[in-house]
This record gives sequence, C-alpha cells and structure tokens, in this order.
Amino acid sequence: MKSLLLAGVTVLAVSPAFAQGDIARGEYLVQSIMGCGNCHTPIGPEGFDMANDLTGRLVEDSAAFTAIAPNITPASRIADWSDAELGKAIREGVRPDGTIIGPPMPFAAYRAISDDDLASVVAYLRTVPAIESDAGTSTYNIPLPPAYGPPIESVAAPAAGETVEYGAYLAAVGHCMECHSPMTPTGPDWGAGFARGGFEFHGPWGVSVAPNLTNHPEGLADYTDAEIAQMITTGTRPDGSPMLPPMPYPYLAKMTPQDLNALVLYLRSIPGAPDA
Repeated sequence: MKSLLLAGVTVLAVSPAFAQGDIARGEYLVQSIMGCGNCHTPIGPEGFDMANDLTGRLVEDSAAFTAIAPNITPASRIADWSDAELGKAIREGVRPDGTIIGPPMPFAAYRAISDDDLASVVAYLRTVPAIESDAGTSTYNIPLPPAYGPPIESVAAPAAGETVEYGAYLAAVGHCMECHSPMTPTGPDWGAGFARGGFEFHGPWGVSVAPNLTNHPEGLADYTDAEIAQMITTGTRPDGSPMLPPMPYPYLAKMTPQDLNALVLYLRSIPGAPDA
C-alpha cells in the first residue's frame, strides 16, 4: 500500500487494493475473531442488542476514564471519512482531524492487521444498516499518547492455514493478548507479562480477571485442545461452569474450524509462565 506525506505525517493512500476490500471477509472478521460488537453493540438483559448492532455503548467507567465505544454504522460520523481515514482510525488510532482515540480500543494489537483485512473491514462497515444513535463521548483522566507507534505504510498477513504463524496473526486481530496481559499506565505489558493474565474488567457481572494463556499449569497446560476450544467459543469450563464477560464468546463461536485450530496451536506455543 502506498503512502503520502502530508504536513510531516505519513497517512494511508487510497489504493486499488484498499478500495476493493472483500465485504464477506470483512463481515467474518468483524462478527467473529475481532468481536467488534463486543464493545460497539449495546447490551441488554438478554444479551447483545443486534437490532442496534455497532451503534455504540458505555464500555468502561473507572477513575482512569469513561470509555464509550461510538456508533460505527454509516449513520455516524464515519460516513464523512474516506476509506483510508477510517482504516487509519482502526489500525493506528488516529482520527482524520489528527486526534487520538483512547483505550480500550486495542491499537497495540490492531497495528498487525494486514492491508487486505483492513480494507475488508472498512468495506463491510460501509454496508451495515445505518442507525442513528449517539452513545456519548469518552472522557479520559489519563494522558493519551501522541501516537501508538510510527505511521504504518503496509502490513502483510501470513498465509492462512492451521499453523502457529497464522494463529499468532489471528490472536493479534482478535486482540487476545491486549486483554490477557497485565495492563500498565502505558499499555499492555508484552514483555515479562505477555499472556500471563491479570487484567481486571469491571461490569454488571462484577470484576473479572483475564486468565493466564501460557502453556503453564496456571495457564492452559492442563487443558486439552478441545477444552481450550470449548472455553473460547462457549464460555464454559470443562466442568460446565460459566466463564465471565467481557470475553466475546458469541463472536468467537463463529470462527471457522481452521481458524480456531490455528489459534489453539498458537496458544500452545506460548512458553509457560506463572500468573502475573
């Protein structure tokens, strides 16, 4: 993907590859591994309000910030953004006006989204029902960074298949380690804390703590591959007990068997380490 240099900032250029995103691929990503509606779709007593899919909701209210995932249907402000601008907002956390999007949008992970998959996500978002709704505006009591990294010009995905490499890509697209690593004031700890759990989430269910995903007895070492797949897609442990939100179980259940197998292969490859 080509880039342009405007006012010293590298931005994505609208290329034929970006403009021709695969809508079906985008729908699969958004409605499965990425689980975008887990934050951007309202939740009621019966679960996700799919009649108002992707219209936004309050995600987290804490001392650090009140995070509101905005409406991302074509009835929202993204209708006025170019495909390149929307892609940059998703992958780099920068709006067209240059302002930075705050957490919990997982930009540390989303920087790995390939050009083709990014174009497909954008193409799909252009097709969802346009629903007028305004969930409000986020407020932050913590400083936001000037950027989440240097400008991105191009990202290629590994070949799809039941491989550790492709499983690692899916884990990035699904921002698994964004939640399953300890959170620090500057972002997830992907050094010594990588995949060792410990990140706390607050909601109507109380407090849930992301578990260890390493190949350690305190993590996944004592589970079979089938049990890991069951927990990912159904939100139930091998003994049948329910797991807590905000893991997007209904979305992950829509993954293809090949992608689910690749993801489990990758999780098996993470060196064992005790809980963070």
